[in-house]
Amino acid sequence: MDLFVSFILNGIGNGAIYASVALALVLIFRTTGLLNLAQGEMALFSTYFAWWLTSSFGMSIFLAIPVTIVASMAGGAAIERTLIRPVYGPGKSQLNVLIVMLGMFLALNALAQLLFSDQAEPMPKPWPTNSSAGDPTGSSQIVEVLGQRISWATIALAIALVVECVVLYVLFQRTKLGLKLRAVANNTESARLVGINSSAMLMLGWALSAGLGAFAGTLAASARGSVNPGLMAIILVYAFSAAALGGFDSPVGAVVGGMVVAIAEALTIGYVDALSGIELVVPFGIILLVLLVRPQGLFGRREVERV
Repeated sequence: MDLFVSFILNGIGNGAIYASVALALVLIFRTTGLLNLAQGEMALFSTYFAWWLTSSFGMSIFLAIPVTIVASMAGGAAIERTLIRPVYGPGKSQLNVLIVMLGMFLALNALAQLLFSDQAEPMPKPWPTNSSAGDPTGSSQIVEVLGQRISWATIALAIALVVECVVLYVLFQRTKLGLKLRAVANNTESARLVGINSSAMLMLGWALSAGLGAFAGTLAASARGSVNPGLMAIILVYAFSAAALGGFDSPVGAVVGGMVVAIAEALTIGYVDALSGIELVVPFGIILLVLLVRPQGLFGRREVERV
């Protein structure tokens, strides 16, 4: 039983990361209807930037994270304005956007390696740690709750996800800015007719998504001990399966989907020896199953077109 609970806790830690990246995917999909294939590499670039701030300037990880989020939001807005908007819109093929995103995927990964490092670099942890031989950032401290040993990394990641959800809920449900974002997501033309600057809202959607991805990427690197050029590729696959499971237009679905996928992954690693080393079968299997049974996802809305 203890082993089972341990696998569940590991799943919750990873689930918080998958859910955060899935939330970033959902944010862009809700505001633009696009699946951002470069979301993972945008987060990777931001994560290397956070590492660069801590290693080159001696900045505390607690300060580096908010600085990185703000810088990433500016970068996300600039990407929407300079790369996405010129090729996306009425009368333009979505194939153009797909090509741009694939280019961003390759370019951002290469730029991160060129500007920062092509090696695995140690990422400080923003939670209590113990010094550990061979680990320059230390190992996460362990606390005992109800007889279960829980890593501070798991606790911190879960808290971070809760904070993200609260902030997004307040933004979208309790502010005029969130109302404008939802209006643009529901019907861009109607929002424009009532005086909402839809272009600014679309740019803000990309900025929020980039900031959320930066936060998730930095925490993922801290939890894994380092940032490397392949850090976000696998995480993005799990995030896509989480968003597909929950529904690409549902923030709640992204969180639930992230947890389900991560716990399924942890239990597969723990109990299904036949899939040892090929755990990626789990998210791909989930994506295929959801597309076959409920294409809009568990929490997604089915679109009905009236003729």
